[in-house]
Amino acid sequence: MTSERTYHHGDLRRAVLTAALDVIRTEGPGALSLRDLARRAGVSHAAPAHHFKDRTGLLTAIATEGYERFADALADAPDLRERGVRYVRFAVGHPAHFQVMFQPDLYRADDPGLLAAKDRASAELRAGVTGLPAAGRGDDTRLAGVAAWSLAHGFATLLLSGNLEAAVGTRDPEAVFRSVTELLFASANERLPDERPADERLPDERPASGGPEQGGA
Repeated sequence: MTSERTYHHGDLRRAVLTAALDVIRTEGPGALSLRDLARRAGVSHAAPAHHFKDRTGLLTAIATEGYERFADALADAPDLRERGVRYVRFAVGHPAHFQVMFQPDLYRADDPGLLAAKDRASAELRAGVTGLPAAGRGDDTRLAGVAAWSLAHGFATLLLSGNLEAAVGTRDPEAVFRSVTELLFASANERLPDERPADERLPDERPASGGPEQGGA
């Protein structure tokens, strides 16, 4: 009996996906080879192509699975901040999926299953923004969503690439992210006073003549 026959189809697909995720996590997507993955999974070199056709198909499956799990992770979060925390948690828990998901040049971006998974994840992200009070999201909900996405994605990416080691140290990354959001948005509805001397500001930042800083009424 060959090693390939030790897997039924569902097991084989999962075995190849698991091997691929291990390679991506340690070596990056560029190191993927269907022949190498077949060897790691203990099957014939042609077996992975039965499920994924080619390397791009495999990466499409990984991206689809990533977006499905991502949407599950965001579902039912009570507010925008918690969605950000779950974003970071997903990236830490699924670093290989995270690497692939946001590199559309790696996979078939028009794959129907992938598009459905992305739409579901996007809806979960948007739900966090639309739940904000009007004063907290401004006039453009889409831009507010981009701002929230940029914060969570930027933090997660810097964390995974080792660029936050000094700032995070031994602390829980999720707790650090919560602190970051507090620093930026705790006073979202209040503008902090500009304490710079007037002569250090740009012309359009300076108070009008006769205003409070000029001794006017």
